[in-house]
Amino acid sequence: MPFELFIGLRYLKAKRKSTFISIITFISTAGVTLGVMALIVVLAVMTGFEADLKEKILGTNAHVVVVRSGAPMEGYQKLIEKLKGFKGVNAATPFIYNQVMLSSGKNVSGVVLRGIDLESDRKVTRLSKSVVEGDISRLNPTLSGNPDGLPGLLVGRELAKHLSLFVGDKVNVISPMGNITPLGMVPKMKPFRVAGIFNTGMFEYDSTLAYISLDQAQIFFDLGDTVTGIQLKVDDVYHTGELARTINRELGANYYARDWMQMNKNILFALKTEKMVMFIILTLIVLVAAFGIASTLFMVVMEKTRDIAILKSMGATGTSIMKIFVLEGLIIGVTGTALGIASGLLVANNLEPIINVVQKVTGQNFFSKDVYYLDHFPSLIIPGDVVMVSVTAVVISFIATLYPAWQASRMLPAEALRYE
Repeated sequence: MPFELFIGLRYLKAKRKSTFISIITFISTAGVTLGVMALIVVLAVMTGFEADLKEKILGTNAHVVVVRSGAPMEGYQKLIEKLKGFKGVNAATPFIYNQVMLSSGKNVSGVVLRGIDLESDRKVTRLSKSVVEGDISRLNPTLSGNPDGLPGLLVGRELAKHLSLFVGDKVNVISPMGNITPLGMVPKMKPFRVAGIFNTGMFEYDSTLAYISLDQAQIFFDLGDTVTGIQLKVDDVYHTGELARTINRELGANYYARDWMQMNKNILFALKTEKMVMFIILTLIVLVAAFGIASTLFMVVMEKTRDIAILKSMGATGTSIMKIFVLEGLIIGVTGTALGIASGLLVANNLEPIINVVQKVTGQNFFSKDVYYLDHFPSLIIPGDVVMVSVTAVVISFIATLYPAWQASRMLPAEALRYE
């Protein structure tokens, strides 16, 4: 063991004349522990929220969407086969996208109506798995089982609550792009039967989306054998941007491909920015603890003035003296970091039970599932985040030791022993 480390450990273990220094050492270690623990827990929660949000977005939307500029897409069957030939594309499905109004009794709501191909849509999105009431297969009028033969309509849970709809209820779909008559434009209206209710977990989707079969959408919007666009499912959801650019180059200016990150860039950017800001803010806790480490070393240097002078008289260099106090400060920082990592991982892995206990003890509901629209408290630990937090804490602790250690290395033996 190097003698610098040996002496640094002795200084930490030795009983000091002033207990105040020991108290500050404990506070400094606790400060580093608290800062590291807070960083790990907050980053785990924010990463969990981000992952949960991405899962919900990808559960409703495709990874890549291809549309035709300014006109419906003709010959989409051949284009689907061509798109399946691109590297990384697993499946493709056509869709129709338009804005309509739903009317049920006195309740009216504007929604986005999507026409989907039931068979191929199952391979691209997870809509069928989001159905909580009814049956998505009943979108097909031949399978709906309705005595009046009305085509089926799939609505979100929040939309169903707003319109007071239940499975089997009749609802009118009104398109503003209606028929031209001598009296002017007359909106087109057609009755549908609620075939099912879905719950994606996102209020925006569950309150504004409705689905019908592709052929019924083509009939209702007078599109013939055309569609709005094609949805793609790919192997790697985090490299869809490159695929979208490749499709744009290959298909030309008449077609436009966008990936899910582009379509949701505002919310994804907000989450990323918020996570970065929280990391910076919580790092200040570690900085405060670093000031405690520096204060501890300053007082240890003052207390060990005679020891430093004796060591220098025996031949210790300024670099060796500096190493002693740098190592002493690093021991405090590393100890606090290790305790912070252990406690942070423990809390992050058991966050939901801890919150439930706190809510029962205090009688307060800090995490309302109705408000936050989540069925669980997400927490996801990424090893890279833990490493980043650990390195940051140790580096800050190391920087805090430099100035007091440098001051100790500059001490002159004659000046220190003058009044001894």
